[in-house]
Amino acid sequence: MFDFRDLFQWERFITPSIIRIFYTLVVIVAVMAGISGVVSGLQLMQLSPFAGVAVALTSIVVAFVAVLGTRIVCEFVLIMFRMNDHLGVLRSRAEM
Repeated sequence: MFDFRDLFQWERFITPSIIRIFYTLVVIVAVMAGISGVVSGLQLMQLSPFAGVAVALTSIVVAFVAVLGTRIVCEFVLIMFRMNDHLGVLRSRAEM
């Protein structure tokens, strides 16, 4: 993880350390929202069965897309940091 002192120093990035926490929180929120949507869809089935099924299925699909999209964004951020590390290594080799 990261040390509290890392917040005040610029030698080490903290984003790669906390990106996993961010991803976990987004997954939890997406799953909870999906479950809430399914429950709302089941309640709506009393009034209109077609609309209730549509809301439930849409909630599941949106939760899945949210988790997938968040994963893609988090991986993109991590790739940017890894590219920075690799470019630093190449720069230090070129200076030798």
